[in-house]
Amino acid sequence: MVLVDTSAWVEFFRRKGDPSVKLAVRGLLDAFEATLCGPVEMEFLGGARLDEKDRIQAWFNILPYLRNDQKIWRKSAETWSKIRASGTTVPWNDAVIATLALGADCRVYAIDKHFSAMATHLGLRLYTPGYSGMFRPENEE
Repeated sequence: MVLVDTSAWVEFFRRKGDPSVKLAVRGLLDAFEATLCGPVEMEFLGGARLDEKDRIQAWFNILPYLRNDQKIWRKSAETWSKIRASGTTVPWNDAVIATLALGADCRVYAIDKHFSAMATHLGLRLYTPGYSGMFRPENEE
């Protein structure tokens, strides 16, 4: 599975979004490999226009969801602390998303540069789409 970050969803739903990102997200959806988590859903829906929320929520309703419990906050604090100790600063919400992905052993597809920085320090695996946005299994990267 691939956890799709808010940054990729923004491009996917934007009318004039980056075509390569749109193809990549579509490839993940078509392969049934895209997954969602609470922080991404909150971030994206919180910033979506009111007239688009129902359409977006319909897409999100069909995606597998990375569940969590209260322990995610302690794990995320450890993640955030480790990243900051390395001299890298990322938003706390991105640290939560990275922690969820690490805990679920899935890759992250993000346009946000913070995830590349976290990958270096945490062993976070990032997703790279295949040709024309086709899903690329991890053993082909």
